Order: sequence, then structure tokens, then C-alpha cells
Amino acid sequence: MFIVITITFFMMRAIPGGPFTDAKAIPEFVIEKMNERYGLNDSLLTQYGKYLLNVLRLDLGPSYRYEGMSVNEIIADSFPVSFAVGGLALIMSLAIGIPAGVISALKRGKWPDRLAMIIATLGITIPGFVIAALMVYVFAWQLGWVTVGFWEGLNTAILPAVTLALYPAAFISRLVRSGMLEVLSQDYIRTARAKGLSEGTVIYLHALKNAVIPVITYIGPLMAGIVTGSFVIEQVYGVPGLGTFFVTSINNRDYTTIMGVTIFYSALLVSFNMITDVCLSFADPRIKLR
Repeated sequence: MFIVITITFFMMRAIPGGPFTDAKAIPEFVIEKMNERYGLNDSLLTQYGKYLLNVLRLDLGPSYRYEGMSVNEIIADSFPVSFAVGGLALIMSLAIGIPAGVISALKRGKWPDRLAMIIATLGITIPGFVIAALMVYVFAWQLGWVTVGFWEGLNTAILPAVTLALYPAAFISRLVRSGMLEVLSQDYIRTARAKGLSEGTVIYLHALKNAVIPVITYIGPLMAGIVTGSFVIEQVYGVPGLGTFFVTSINNRDYTTIMGVTIFYSALLVSFNMITDVCLSFADPRIKLR
């Protein structure tokens, strides 16, 4: 976290200009007063030291462009929206990816396997903004089933969630397929079948448990990325989530908002990766945390 804060802070200050230099019709002396108000006239090391102290107090500072709002308030208001879309997308990706990978492995070389892998390849290779544009054109513009461009709660979260879920669902299906193919060739699977256990018991009780271990590893960074929302997807659908504020703050050189969102995302990533490591120790007896 310290490294992320340090690198992000000095990289932002290396960008030419400042948060108020591109503002139109503002006199120079007003910009100077605003820089003085927010401490931007101090030396770089002084600004860095003050920011570190504020972060230790969990104070991410005021926004330079959203008057009267702090970065903490922006995150508190926008993250639940991103979490709703991302959480729904995560459930969809697991509900689609795991069964597709299992079916593909069981039907290896047959048409269900080929169809699933073609769809998975398309889901991985086609950029998310292209899929989002197609979704908007078909379901919002042509069919009129959904509305886009403003937020009305979960009923407007379906389309962004589906778009967000396609890539991880495709990736998860490939992970499960390769894991299942490896597990099904193990001796203990043949032993379980020789004992007369039903095929469903062998697949879902013995094989799938070990096949999803790579998926658990992938879920850590996936959860951090997906619950904060995709920056591009939120822009396309007009979702007022964390990603939208992040993109806007970059365009406006809103230093504190950029830093706050980056720190928040990094904290989520570290936390989810730690949780994933703990879960792996329970899912795989060979992994021990000492």
C-alpha cells in the first residue's frame, strides 16, 4: 500500500498542469488562491508528507473539482453502485463459467465442448466496450427492453452486469475445463468409480472440488476488479459508480480523488487476495498456513 501511494503520488505530480490550470474564465490570481488553499504551493515533499499523515487518519482529503465533497464521501456514495453491479456480475460469471467448464470437460472433443470453447474464446478476445456497445444497440435501442444512461437501481444493473460477467465467465470456464480434465485422469477418480459410486457423486463430490482450486485463486483479483466496476463499462452505460468518478477525476486532474480511488482499489485487492489465500488452505489440504 505504501509503494502504491508513493508511486501514484509522484506520477500524478509529473503530469503537466494542475487541477485548476485547464479551468476556463478563471483569473490567474483566483487559481493562485485555490492552489494556496489546498496546499499545492508547498514543496512536493511537504505535500507528500501531509498526505501520508492524512491517509493514516483515513482522511483522503477534499475533492478539488467536486465542491463541498470529500473523497471519502465520493467513495461512500459511488462504491455501493459499483458493488451492486459487480456483485451481480460475479454471481453470473460463476453460475455460467463453472457449469460450462464441467460440461465441456465431460464432453471433451464433442460439439458441446467445441461450442463452449468457441464462446469462451470470443468472450475473452472481444473487448468489453465493443460488447457494451452491441448490448446497448440491441437491447436498449432496438428492443427497448432496458434503459441506459441513468441509474434506477438494480433494474438498470442487469445489462452492465452481463457485460462485466462475460470475460470472467469465459476465463473461469477454461480454468474449470482444464482442471477437470486433469483431475478426471487421476487414480482416486478411477478408484471412486471402481467402488460403484454414481457418476454425479464422482464428478461433483470428488472431481469438482479439486478442479475449482485454480478458480479460487483467480477469484481474489477478480472480486477486487469487478466489484469496483469497470471504468469503461460504467462510462458506456452511464452508471454513477466508482469507475465513472475515477475517469472524470483523471480528465480533471483531481489529484485527491485519483489517489483516494487508487488507494481504495489497492486495499480491496490486497484484502481479497489475502482472503483467497486463506480459503485455498481449506479447499486444498496440501496447502498449509503456518
